[in-house]
Amino acid sequence: MTNLDFAPTTAPSIWQRPWVKWGLWAVLAVALIVLPLVLPEFTNLTLARVGVFAVAVLGLNVVMGYTGQVSLGQIFFVGLGAYVTAYGVTNDWNIVLVFIAAFAIPAVVGLVIALAAARLGGLAIAMVTIALPIVGVPLAKRFSDITGGSQGLSSRFSDAPEWTGLFNDQWQLYVVIAITLVVFLLTRQLVTGKYGRAFAIVKSNEAVAASMGISPYGYKVLAFTVASLIGGVSGFLYMFVIQYTSPETMSFPHSITLLASMVIGGAASIVGSLLGGAYYVLVPQLTNIIDPNLTAVLQGAILLAVLFVLPGGLVSLPRTIRRMIRRGRSTGHGPQSSPPAAAQQNPAEGTPTERQDQA
Repeated sequence: MTNLDFAPTTAPSIWQRPWVKWGLWAVLAVALIVLPLVLPEFTNLTLARVGVFAVAVLGLNVVMGYTGQVSLGQIFFVGLGAYVTAYGVTNDWNIVLVFIAAFAIPAVVGLVIALAAARLGGLAIAMVTIALPIVGVPLAKRFSDITGGSQGLSSRFSDAPEWTGLFNDQWQLYVVIAITLVVFLLTRQLVTGKYGRAFAIVKSNEAVAASMGISPYGYKVLAFTVASLIGGVSGFLYMFVIQYTSPETMSFPHSITLLASMVIGGAASIVGSLLGGAYYVLVPQLTNIIDPNLTAVLQGAILLAVLFVLPGGLVSLPRTIRRMIRRGRSTGHGPQSSPPAAAQQNPAEGTPTERQDQA
């Protein structure tokens, strides 16, 4: 029997045990079911808006965080999905057909744009995507017969059915939670499977990806199309909750805010997308409470502070805390290093040189 038979094994962390994971999922499920029933109306509507923009940030994360493309036009697809939804509801389309059209049309538009722009890189593709919201706003104003022009479109189709016994805000939050969960789970399957691995290789080195038989162009087109589709879903949810859209919905400043939300939440992170949605909705409310005249300045200060302290975004906070705790233990309470061999010998014996002199 060797000494390896007696080697100590590291006990798994309590958070890695299956029963703990299933317990946490059960608690989360119960919370998602119960909370909309007990929270006030304002909180329900705020959480619903967080879900709307969490989906929008998730789409941006697919194309930027996971694939490394520069996209500054994600808000265009959110606005397009909102306009398709408003138009379909206004013309009495079936709600299922409205939902399908709300993400299918932005996906087709995104595919067409990606086929032309995916061969570009760096600033070139950034300029193409910047043009989307810049061009989208005047187009929405020009085609007033479809978009309502500068006045926009409003549609009310999110009232709670009578058979549910729910208030409108509760029904809206439940629908947003359900659709958001499905989108997040499907996206997680995408980015953690073989497509996600291909995205990561394309992001790190396109030449290496090509040598491995992975088409950088094809996967860039795929990522941009998926991001556009997810943006359309966010546009549908936007109309479901806010019930009004205008050219301002797809304006360029909103695109920059969406990008900042992704960076602050955490790039290439599913949880970071959720945190980014919370930032998009909650931080402007907070800064308006502090001083409405300094909203932009305060938001910029928050962005700089988060990036300085947490370059990986808010999602990296637990990892940073654990690293600081381990560093504190190793420097303050870790095992002391053994003294050098010369210091361990008997002082009476002296050093080798001293013994020679004595002889």
